[in-house]
Amino acid sequence: MLGAAVSDFPALAAEFADHPTLEKLEPPKISTHPPRILLLYGSLRERSFSRLLTYEAQRILDRMGAETRVFDPAGLPLPDATTADHPKVQELRELSLWSEGQVWCSPERHGAITGIMKAQIDWIPLEIGSVRPTQGRTLAVMQVSGGSQSFNAVNTMRLLGRWMRMITIPNQSSVAMAYKEFDEHDRMKPSGYYDRVVDVMEELYKFTLLTRDRADYLVDRYSERKASGRIPEHVVLGEAAMAHERAPQTA
Repeated sequence: MLGAAVSDFPALAAEFADHPTLEKLEPPKISTHPPRILLLYGSLRERSFSRLLTYEAQRILDRMGAETRVFDPAGLPLPDATTADHPKVQELRELSLWSEGQVWCSPERHGAITGIMKAQIDWIPLEIGSVRPTQGRTLAVMQVSGGSQSFNAVNTMRLLGRWMRMITIPNQSSVAMAYKEFDEHDRMKPSGYYDRVVDVMEELYKFTLLTRDRADYLVDRYSERKASGRIPEHVVLGEAAMAHERAPQTA
């Protein structure tokens, strides 16, 4: 509500309130390196279909020009079973910090994601000091099922992605009866399921290009600015713009 007096918002600390504009969404720089995508899967089986689906996603992303890494969860301890300086935990956290986008792929087990998948997510904290390993990164979610198509696992991962302050893309992949969808060479057969995986990876790639240079501004929050007493430059500029718009206009 432009032109409103400060007294109209007695609960608002005006000095910390932003005035978003299209100009502020223009990034200070445009990155030219390939999008960096981390892929996680949720099974340790010898022939894991979530791993095979993750590799298919990786191939598609590589073909589009992304730089990709797949984390192997073998040897990752259970959360709180050891300290965070465990080599596998450090590897996972460093990959999360390196990434600009992520792919999570889990089997559905008992109507949710697997413990292997949840352990990986739980080892990536919301915050390490002043650094947030997942905030502002894009996320695509996929699942495999042994029976009919379901969306319980992808829905669970969407909830977790939101909790981890990630930008979860609208599209997703759910592969039913996954054991029928891979050939003897462990490659995914042509199908509508495969086409959807291509759709999801294309969308992830686009969203990553769109948001990676804008993520700091997109996830900057009034409540956190107020709690820390930090007033970023974009808020100061926004307040100046609002003052100008409130000022009487002369002919």
